[in-house]
Amino acid sequence: MIETVDVPIIASQIPGYAHPGDAGADLVAAEAVRLEPGHRALVATGVRIALPDGFAAFVVPRSGLAAKHGITIVNAPGTVDAGYRGEIKVSLLNTDPEHAYEVAVGDRIAQLIVMPVSRARFIPVDDLPDSTRGEGGFGSTGYQSGGAS
Repeated sequence: MIETVDVPIIASQIPGYAHPGDAGADLVAAEAVRLEPGHRALVATGVRIALPDGFAAFVVPRSGLAAKHGITIVNAPGTVDAGYRGEIKVSLLNTDPEHAYEVAVGDRIAQLIVMPVSRARFIPVDDLPDSTRGEGGFGSTGYQSGGAS
């Protein structure tokens, strides 16, 4: 069973889930923007929310926009903290090297995922416990020098 949480909202268009079980609710553009190749723009959504304590919302790219047009989000995922009450805006980036992209009012431009989050208590120590991965970082799993990954 999917857990729901009530989120007070002020919006020109309420975000909606396209299918039952979807994690992300679609955010739409509240303004028209032309994204030239390699350019970015902060696009208004007209959405303001009040998340309960212990929750955050994450603004993530839409896979169709990325695959078909090279449109992504610069700071993906964008984090909306529980205490933020301003408008959610999306920092879109056109990664296509040749074609501009037109965003019209009402276009689905991103998804909003609301999740419970834990607050960490950072405890200073002199050494960390061992783990299977250890200090292996970027590309340390499945990467072999000499070509194949």
